[in-house]
Amino acid sequence: MDHLSYKTLSVNKATANKGWVVIDAGDATLGRVASQIANVLRGKHKASFTPNADCGDNVIVINSQNLRVTGKKLNNKVYVTHSGYPGGQKHTTVRELMAKSPNLVIERAVRGMLPRTRLGREQFRNLFVYEGDQHPHEAQQPKTLKINL
Repeated sequence: MDHLSYKTLSVNKATANKGWVVIDAGDATLGRVASQIANVLRGKHKASFTPNADCGDNVIVINSQNLRVTGKKLNNKVYVTHSGYPGGQKHTTVRELMAKSPNLVIERAVRGMLPRTRLGREQFRNLFVYEGDQHPHEAQQPKTLKINL
């Protein structure tokens, strides 16, 4: 067999085969769901994964209000933000953020698992999180992805 017959194919934005995936976050733990969402957003589940290109799928997450958090993290895990002004530090627990918007909890967890580059920000834009089991992306004909619990 000729050793020059095989070529490594790199995927770029034009040749990426991007699809749509629905993930049901109901009754799943936060970290397990977020890590699998991050892998699908990056495209690491595909054989044609290219680390420097956006080759991942668009991900729709439904039932974010049923998300579970184990242990004492509901009260003890604290998100810290700062406005940039003196004394502008704010502390928010997971319970408070879930009461405000359960979508933000998933988005923050997934964003922390993506690269902190322009590519990571571009991949994060492919994430759509909804509280209920309805979403407005039926026209894209998304496939259901079973998550490993």
